Amino acid sequence: MTRPTSRDVATAAGVSQATVSLVLGDKWRGRISERTADLVRTTAADLGYRPNLAARNLRLGSTRTALLVVPALTNEFFARVYTGAARVAAAHGFGVVLYPSPDGTGPARDPFASARAALDGVIASSMAAGALDAIGGDGLPLVMLDSAPGSGRAAAHVNLAMADGIRQVTEHLLTLGHRRFLHFAAAVDSWTFDVRAQALARLLGPHTELRTVRAPLDVTEARTAMEAALADPAARPTAVICDDDILAVGACKAARRLGLRVPHDLSVTGIDDLALATAVEPELTTLRLPAERVGEQGMAALLAVLGGTPWTAPDIPVDLVVRASTAPPPTTHP
Repeated sequence: MTRPTSRDVATAAGVSQATVSLVLGDKWRGRISERTADLVRTTAADLGYRPNLAARNLRLGSTRTALLVVPALTNEFFARVYTGAARVAAAHGFGVVLYPSPDGTGPARDPFASARAALDGVIASSMAAGALDAIGGDGLPLVMLDSAPGSGRAAAHVNLAMADGIRQVTEHLLTLGHRRFLHFAAAVDSWTFDVRAQALARLLGPHTELRTVRAPLDVTEARTAMEAALADPAARPTAVICDDDILAVGACKAARRLGLRVPHDLSVTGIDDLALATAVEPELTTLRLPAERVGEQGMAALLAVLGGTPWTAPDIPVDLVVRASTAPPPTTHP
């Protein structure tokens, strides 16, 4: 059966299509009698009529739809960002389409024949602003999450207080007595990872050692890279500061393969507080990033921009969660 139209409702009720539109758009008062309005509503219900929202939105020049672009769907962090954004969107009658960029943080292709016709705005998480040039051109409002402030054409930015988070990590490890550090960095070209490296280099003073090793965000590749980094006992750090919980799990696995105990021989910290953080043994000391809050603020920022209101908000705080993967350094060290 074909879907009933407003014309079908008008014919069945014996009124004009204009009358149906006024009643179902709740604009009938003062123009149409209450009796006629009741008749139209009852007829529409009996026919199972539902308004064609897509057509209505097209007429109004709004789709009430936002696109959330993320580097990957396999990372739990971005699933949480989506959850937060969708929650705020639903409360305002919006929908959120989740779109993983085919090339990670690289250039994203327009997923629609015309994004400007299909969307009201774009929210992009942990990507370079230039990566989104193909989506919507200059005419589509853009909110950047966890990305360089003031970059590109973004109308608003929502960021985490990552530099302060790194401060919490380093202060925790320095207080435990660590002075030999390895930064296990993500091999990803992203502003948020640059911030972590810069903050770490700035916070560790002349009386400490800092070495950097990079690996993709993959447990197996992280384990392999860390095995090589820890192979020489004379060059081993006492603490490994990882850019991500995935890298931290790889570091813990590498340590175990080399006969090192975490945290007795080697302390390890992560960032994100993913489910992985408590799935491993020992459980990870890690920075908890409130991903859902990032999504909530991202959608709130887009709604503000669409409403013509400037968006200003402080960086979202992050918190260190101390668990069992950190301890004072060994009393004897090569």
